[in-house]
Amino acid sequence: MTVDGAPMTTRKRRHIDVCLGEQVNYEHLTTGLERYQLPYNALTQTSLGDIDLSTRFFGANLRSPILIGAMTGGAELSGTINRNLASAAQQLGIGMMLGSQRIMLDSALGERAAASFTVREVAPDVLLFGNIGLAQLTRAAVPDLAKALDRVGADVLAVHTNPLQEAMQRNGDTDFSGSLDRLRDAADAIDRPILLKEVGHGIGGVAAAELVGAEGDLPVSGIDVAGAGGTSWSRVEQFVRYGELRYPHLADWGIPTARAIVEVREVLPDIPLVASGGIRTGMDAAKAIALGADVVAVARPLLPAAIESAAAVVDWLQPFIDELRVCLHGCGAAGVSALRALDLTPAS
Repeated sequence: MTVDGAPMTTRKRRHIDVCLGEQVNYEHLTTGLERYQLPYNALTQTSLGDIDLSTRFFGANLRSPILIGAMTGGAELSGTINRNLASAAQQLGIGMMLGSQRIMLDSALGERAAASFTVREVAPDVLLFGNIGLAQLTRAAVPDLAKALDRVGADVLAVHTNPLQEAMQRNGDTDFSGSLDRLRDAADAIDRPILLKEVGHGIGGVAAAELVGAEGDLPVSGIDVAGAGGTSWSRVEQFVRYGELRYPHLADWGIPTARAIVEVREVLPDIPLVASGGIRTGMDAAKAIALGADVVAVARPLLPAAIESAAAVVDWLQPFIDELRVCLHGCGAAGVSALRALDLTPAS
């Protein structure tokens, strides 16, 4: 399997290099979370040490409402990254998403690539999300996909929809016509819950409404809004393809994370919801949950640490978790459910 005339493993490694070495954040769009203020309560009746960050998500108990977001897989370095991320997730009691497993569906590369996704040895208890692109999801692919999910021990399948990212790739999968019908068709054949996600350009109210069938049935069990404001994968792919930012306006296009959370929650008030896309601090996480998310996901900020060690990943995440705990204490919320019940105010 080749992309841009080179093995897919080469492109996966280029993704890592670009994310480490280039400016891949949105330049003008922000998450929108800065427009909201978490209410501060000087007479909080909580004890910081007793704040309960635990939550239940997709049938799993998480010690904090946090997932390590999808990053990589397929390249040799990807295996080191994924094992360090998974080991940290196990230590912290949080969930983890794998990168796209598309390469595992290739008969020539699949078994060799599988090692880079295999993390159960270091993370036996982690809520683990497999990953495939909506553009590759067909009923014909389900048997091989099921084997790939079994191979890594995934609990949930994340299906990423990424038309803008694919449009920036040379020979990308750019035909998304009929993809919603294929999602419904394949979902019936997959023996796992499905989380639909973007890759950083946002799922908003329009897309959420399109998921609802004529009888109100949903082909997915959850949504990760993966909004704009963090890493722009249109920007990443332009650096991979051209070595430069050739279409700057396309690199700064998407639905800001805060708006995506609000819009999806309005359309689908009860669906399990992940907020990702520019979540960089515990305060960001607190605001995202108060806006309507059940959990948050963090990805690219963890990449340098994941190359180093599991301990380095823990060292990045622990202050994030500690700040989230202080946020709950400072606004008078004893637990995550109380945080979700708060109303945010516009920032002055």
